[in-house]
Amino acid sequence: MNNAEQLLEKWFPGNDVSMQQLRAQVQCVRLPAGQTVFHRGDVCRNYLVVVDGCVRVQTLSPGGREVVLYRVGAGQSCVITTSCLISQESYPAEGVTETETGALIIPQATFNEMLGRSAAFRRFVFAGQGQRLSDLIQRVEEVAFGRIDARLARHLIDRCGNRPGTVTATHQQLASELGTAREVISRQLKVFEKRGWIIVRRGEVEILQPDGLLQVWHDAEV
Repeated sequence: MNNAEQLLEKWFPGNDVSMQQLRAQVQCVRLPAGQTVFHRGDVCRNYLVVVDGCVRVQTLSPGGREVVLYRVGAGQSCVITTSCLISQESYPAEGVTETETGALIIPQATFNEMLGRSAAFRRFVFAGQGQRLSDLIQRVEEVAFGRIDARLARHLIDRCGNRPGTVTATHQQLASELGTAREVISRQLKVFEKRGWIIVRRGEVEILQPDGLLQVWHDAEV
């Protein structure tokens, strides 16, 4: 039984005919990497659950800078999609698949009926919403109050698994991840490089001494 079937079995247990009719309205889709799932300003008409793969949710700052808000991974739903579906507001951000992605698409009318009839689905929706909201608040706090050197150090450590290795990303991609300008990232990478912790190459950063980056992160937490 694959991930999609496991979720559907949990939400629609038993052989109740009306519940199985609801289940039949849930679509399983596969999306290629790089496909826009929703645009800023779109009306939300479906609930989306990622089965495998990853969707990146991002927005633009007032200055036109791309900022990554969060990612939706396997077994997760999008907090903005849920909010827009319930409030009937338009999307304030866009979602793009980072990898080939499998997803369950649930039409709004089916979503509303499932909330009322399936306790398991209701728990899934609201537990996911609570967790994703907490993640989003943490993200806002990091962008608003976190030191850029510590945030960049932590991001590089997370990407390389706290060991020497190579992070494949342009300066602009790192800037989008951290919600800042490309020039800020370039300057900070040069600082790390002068300390001998990294080597900056076109489109990648080689991590030589992750302990140095880890110390920057820990110092900021004190």
